[in-house]
Amino acid sequence: MLRSIFRNAGIHPRRLAAAICGWRRYMKERSEYRNAPNDGSWPWSNELPMLTEWQETSGSLGTYFFQDQLVARWIYESSPLRHVDVGSRLDGFIGNLSVFREVEVIDIRPQPTDVPNVRFHQLDLMAELPEPWISCTDSLSCLHTIEHFGLGRYGDPIDPDGHLKGLNQLKRMIKQGGMLYLSTPIGPQRVEFNAHRVTAPSTLAGWFDDAWVIERCAVIDDGNHITESSDVAELKYFKGNMGVGIVAARKKRD
Repeated sequence: MLRSIFRNAGIHPRRLAAAICGWRRYMKERSEYRNAPNDGSWPWSNELPMLTEWQETSGSLGTYFFQDQLVARWIYESSPLRHVDVGSRLDGFIGNLSVFREVEVIDIRPQPTDVPNVRFHQLDLMAELPEPWISCTDSLSCLHTIEHFGLGRYGDPIDPDGHLKGLNQLKRMIKQGGMLYLSTPIGPQRVEFNAHRVTAPSTLAGWFDDAWVIERCAVIDDGNHITESSDVAELKYFKGNMGVGIVAARKKRD
């Protein structure tokens, strides 16, 4: 609990310790640079110490990166007529999609910045779905979002069944024969309030037992290793503490 409070306050004890250790190196290299010969064409300006980055890797390739890359590829290969997204990261997945197609984005929070190839709609899917959004698209994504519904983290009302109500709304938005791309944390089923829910793999697969067919699935395990398959059994085999389950499910035609 205390660690979470520190993180939300922007205090990272390990990073703080690394920065303190890095100060000596910074001052040494600063002196070396200042004393080196130069012709004055680059005047000294405000200093902006970076004290930890020489200890870090060239980029953080975490769960979101691999998830976003994978589902963007699936959608590219499917080439739907219209694609709508609910709540996925604008600075990751949506940015990937918008490179090669138009995307309509729904979020409960406002988005004041215009983004090329992205049309934004502010909408609360915990409320009744407006008529224009019913059976509105042949393709819809919702990545790392459904686990937050009903926990109040993003201003939504508290509701223990919020994830199920949100899932029902997503399903109503998709036309017969359309695709839903959904991801959520998987592992031993639990609520980690108010961050998210972690869903059992069998529960996630069971959400699509009626009137849906899971055509593709993938698991990203605790070590960020990806297993991609057309066999939903791969999803159910996950035994880790918390990974990510991703499904591409098609809505059956009558």
